[in-house]
Amino acid sequence: MWQKFSLRDRINLLLALVLALGLAVNITRLVLEAGPRVQAEDQSVIRLAREFIDTIVAGLKEAPDADVRLNQIVHDLNRLRHVSITRQGEAVERSGAAANPDDNADARSPPAWFVTLVHPEKTTVNVPISIQGKPGSLLITSHPNDEVAEIWDGIITQLQIGTVIAIVLFLITTRVVSRALAPIQTLSEAMTKIEAGSYDTRVKPDGPPELVVICDKLNHLAATLGNAVDDKRRLAERVVSLQDVERKEIARELHDEFGPYLFALRAHASALTRIADARDPNVEATRKHGNAILEQVNALQQSNRRVLEKLRPVGLTELGLREALGALLRLWGESHPEIAIETAISQSLGDAGETADLTIYRTIQEALTNVFRHAGATSVNVTVEPIELSSGLTGRGGALVRVRDNGGGLRPDHKLGLGLTGMRERILALGGSLTIASGDSGVTVEAVVPRDARY
Repeated sequence: MWQKFSLRDRINLLLALVLALGLAVNITRLVLEAGPRVQAEDQSVIRLAREFIDTIVAGLKEAPDADVRLNQIVHDLNRLRHVSITRQGEAVERSGAAANPDDNADARSPPAWFVTLVHPEKTTVNVPISIQGKPGSLLITSHPNDEVAEIWDGIITQLQIGTVIAIVLFLITTRVVSRALAPIQTLSEAMTKIEAGSYDTRVKPDGPPELVVICDKLNHLAATLGNAVDDKRRLAERVVSLQDVERKEIARELHDEFGPYLFALRAHASALTRIADARDPNVEATRKHGNAILEQVNALQQSNRRVLEKLRPVGLTELGLREALGALLRLWGESHPEIAIETAISQSLGDAGETADLTIYRTIQEALTNVFRHAGATSVNVTVEPIELSSGLTGRGGALVRVRDNGGGLRPDHKLGLGLTGMRERILALGGSLTIASGDSGVTVEAVVPRDARY
């Protein structure tokens, strides 16, 4: 049930409960204090009345009309609300209550349960007196019902005023809460638009500081998602473009290299056919054409190996990344003995997955191709080591690939070729990064390649 309430309803409900509880606690306190308060008031009134009578009687002893004056004083004292005084032998009555027309006993009468809770009891004290040598007594009787009625009237007044204050506080607070939580609805609508693909949606920062921070972060998130979608679209376009370039390059190699070899093989095969059809076959010519066919086949095999190497490195799957990189570096070392190649391939690299291994291999291959063709370097250092990735890919791990040469560096207006551009797009698609730093001491190509997701 509680989970179905909105945040605004929950706050308002809790506020109402707190105000009601506070009011109930205050009223309960007044009710519980009513009994001791009535008893204390009753004793206090009796004591004051007795002291007052002693003072009056002492002043009337020598008066000639002491008895008449005493009766008048007793009659006047009966106007008191919480006590009555009568001479011994007179009826005890509340003439004072009847004499006060402002008292509305029925309107102020407390309920029975409250009277039962307070347990008011009348207290009667007999005070002996002597007027002109005549003994007598005055009877002092307390009337706690008046005090009970006053306490009940105070409780009702407190309840009314407290209720009004609680209602005003509730209305004010709910208004403040509603205004403070108003941006949440705006945030919800903005999230719905962002989910639908409207990454240009922005929320005006409003409300308390916490919601202002959330609005700013949501705006930043929308901008970041928009940029990521744009990068993804450009990446997809770039991948398609690079695929077209690779297809064109393969088609050119097939046409320029395989075509002439196949034409030569066809020519030599036709010559052999003609020699075989002759009456006197020329053995020397046959051997010549046969040797030519073998040379063309060997050239075709080499061309085929180069094309396959571009499509898929030979031995990467069979031998593993370390062995394939070792073979690649040995091949470059044999082809360019004038350049010293230093390698540091970590033993703890592990199996990064087929896609990651191929990306690492291609990155090193492309970087070394640029070093040997353009850098003019005398040494190159190749490093491959495992690393922990950022929080976005925690748990997958990855590899840090670094190729550093001591050549002359890149020109300020240098633009990356298709090879490194393709590598950068490929690595970005995997969630990694590729950076190229150039200086007087050479060029450093550094790539972070994540492991395949299933690893």
